[in-house]
Amino acid sequence: MATLRRLREVPRHLLVCEKSNFRHDKSRHRHLVETHYHNYRVSFLIPECGMVSKELKNLVMETGPYYFVKNLPLHELITHEFINTFVKKGSCYALTYNTNIDEDNTVALLPNGKLILSLDKDTYEETGLQGHPSQYSGRKIMKFSVEESTMLSYFSNYQIQEHQPKIAVSTMTDLQCPVLQSSELRGKPEVSCSAGELLDWLGAIFSNAELNNEPNNFISTYCCPQPSTVVAKAYLCTIIGFILPEKICLLLEQLCHYFDEPKLAPWVTLSVQGFADSPVSWRENEHGFRKGGEHLYNFVIFNNQDYWLQMAVGANDDCPP
Repeated sequence: MATLRRLREVPRHLLVCEKSNFRHDKSRHRHLVETHYHNYRVSFLIPECGMVSKELKNLVMETGPYYFVKNLPLHELITHEFINTFVKKGSCYALTYNTNIDEDNTVALLPNGKLILSLDKDTYEETGLQGHPSQYSGRKIMKFSVEESTMLSYFSNYQIQEHQPKIAVSTMTDLQCPVLQSSELRGKPEVSCSAGELLDWLGAIFSNAELNNEPNNFISTYCCPQPSTVVAKAYLCTIIGFILPEKICLLLEQLCHYFDEPKLAPWVTLSVQGFADSPVSWRENEHGFRKGGEHLYNFVIFNNQDYWLQMAVGANDDCPP
């Protein structure tokens, strides 16, 4: 019965929302993107749009490649040759793949050269290393993302494969969208929706949920928050793979330029999800899975260069920066 009760509990999470402007000197947007290292899924949604610019299309197509290296010994990541070839040049990211952070040994290489080890008790004692206990109860293949194609030749003695991110594009018609005002992060009754309501709505959009709230729909009774407006069409692009923060920065910059010319859309969104089993979320903040494993952020980019930034992690993670 106790297990059943736990399964019925809604997973808790921490959500931080803030607003700023891309032109402000103290805007944190670039730093927060650059320090969210292990990104699995990137989506952007543009209302009142059926086709994007050639520049934006090219950026989407240039988000890869990344590499799988099978059965790679951990000591390969601390050799002088590896450090000189990749780590000292920066922009080298690595993460164990197909492991469960709360049960298995997990490794992450950060672009600052730090190697994060999340080990079970037995492995930790065998290594003789000094560390600190994880706040999570319990604890194969390495996945890399680098700018250099030399990764293939460097690990040629191992089973290494080059992968390109998967890209899905769709145009939705007659989409009901929340009404937003950049100055009203918490929304205003009968005037605009809040940042939290928008994030719930985006989750439904990304999940392809029906938003009509019909009584015979037993999968979802969710509907678009109010007030809302219907747009004739909306462009949705989703990229799935191992995506570098540097690539996301370029996408964010290009989406900001979307409003250089007058557009019907008052806002666009850029949503990023991290790997659920990464040992860190932002910077070196410890991350665990528990019931959801979420660590994500979302930008709402307004046509006046204001933006909302929403950052979410599981309730047992440190608060987003």
